[in-house]
Amino acid sequence: MADSLEQQLRALVRDVPDFPKPGILFRDLTPVMRDPQAWKQVMEGMQQSLAGLQPEVIVGIEARGFIVGTSLAMTMGLGFVPVRKPGKLPGPITAVDYALEYGSDRLEIQEGALSGCQRVLVVDDLLATGGTAAACAELVSRAGGAVCGYGFVAELTALGGRSKLPGGVLVESLIHY
Repeated sequence: MADSLEQQLRALVRDVPDFPKPGILFRDLTPVMRDPQAWKQVMEGMQQSLAGLQPEVIVGIEARGFIVGTSLAMTMGLGFVPVRKPGKLPGPITAVDYALEYGSDRLEIQEGALSGCQRVLVVDDLLATGGTAAACAELVSRAGGAVCGYGFVAELTALGGRSKLPGGVLVESLIHY
């Protein structure tokens, strides 16, 4: 019997203990990205689980969300809009400040980036505590769009990130830890 996609992908993910600080087990997805066949399977798996949402555009969260988002946008035949950290986007921007467990941060999107696109699919490499993804939903709303779903390559379920995301919005992850 063939391994499930999740099992195949988990076999490629590298566990890095004590990164970025002692006590943290970092799930490194770069070996999955480095394997073209595995990355193709990731994109196909995400497309299958998210296409029914009928998104009009994909928003990716800096920085690894850019890798996931542009790949998925190409696979689904959609446009891509980056959500960035402060000071990285030219022209007028819309911003949201949000709290982290260790401080605060800010996300920005260019004004007009979601013009004509009401159904927005937010993607990133990993869902952990959910704070950044929730802030992205608020930013999308301020910019005139509506989040129709979230897509992640991996999810750290024990951290409860899903509970911070808007209710009634589909959240899909290919790998669960």
